[in-house]
Amino acid sequence: MELHQLRCFVAAAEELHFGRAAQRLQMMPSALGRHIKLLEEDLGVRLFARTTRAVSLTEDGATLLREGRALLGRAEAIENGFRRRLRKPSARRFRIGAIDSAAAGLLPPLLRDVRAAHPDVAVQLLEEKTIRLLPKLLSGALDLAFVRPPERPDRRIEFVPLLRETAVVALSHKHTLARRKQIVLPDIADQPLIVPERRSRPHSHDLTTKLFDEAGLTPRIQEIADEKQTIVNMVAARLGVAIVPRWTARMAIPGVRFVPLRLKRGSSAGRLPLAAAWLKGSRDPVRDQVIAVLEARLKSYAREA
Repeated sequence: MELHQLRCFVAAAEELHFGRAAQRLQMMPSALGRHIKLLEEDLGVRLFARTTRAVSLTEDGATLLREGRALLGRAEAIENGFRRRLRKPSARRFRIGAIDSAAAGLLPPLLRDVRAAHPDVAVQLLEEKTIRLLPKLLSGALDLAFVRPPERPDRRIEFVPLLRETAVVALSHKHTLARRKQIVLPDIADQPLIVPERRSRPHSHDLTTKLFDEAGLTPRIQEIADEKQTIVNMVAARLGVAIVPRWTARMAIPGVRFVPLRLKRGSSAGRLPLAAAWLKGSRDPVRDQVIAVLEARLKSYAREA
């Protein structure tokens, strides 16, 4: 039994007139009659009782009409479902950029909460420095970025302050200070320091110099490295110590301990600002959803910074 034969039968059974049924299916009456005859032969039953004046259903025909309608309805639902899937455009990936510490500390809980609230949002994440993320916002390669706000912000970009990330000291686990619960700047005044290159990471570089200036001390800068991962690996190799944002500790590099840095009361030098940024004037409902989740949960994220 073929679906086309079944459709011919159902049309003829509902019309009880082969001519009208053929017209309904846009086919010749002879072709309709041939399909119904093949169906009867296939099933081994008579479906219609024909006289010179009328056409009626046999008992088997009435049974097949009831079950055939259900079968055709199911087949149509399957067909329509696949057609809708083919017509449905592929989901646009929402592209987020983030500096390394935000990618390690902020993004995991944020994306978890976004997925819980909006499971249909697909995210593509790019981890980069601020100076490389901002041009990607301007070019349209990113929809949202979590960055250190620059000293001279580009007026084409919207910057929304989020929180200020505290500083910790990264030391080799074999360092004499590694077991301390807290460290103050005089403890590391004579230690070789590893700092980021200022051109690419001005906030992280200035974090060290401003803290030492505030304390009236001179930092003993021994090494300069571009990537935070490299800096922490250098700490693990016992080449020096580093003052880094607290979320850097989530990189969990073996052989390194991160100890909180105790500052003078009221000091702001030891806290790094983090901002959300996007192209000013742009509209994006997915970005609005992500920002709404961020605003609702920001206090809990900030407690971990």
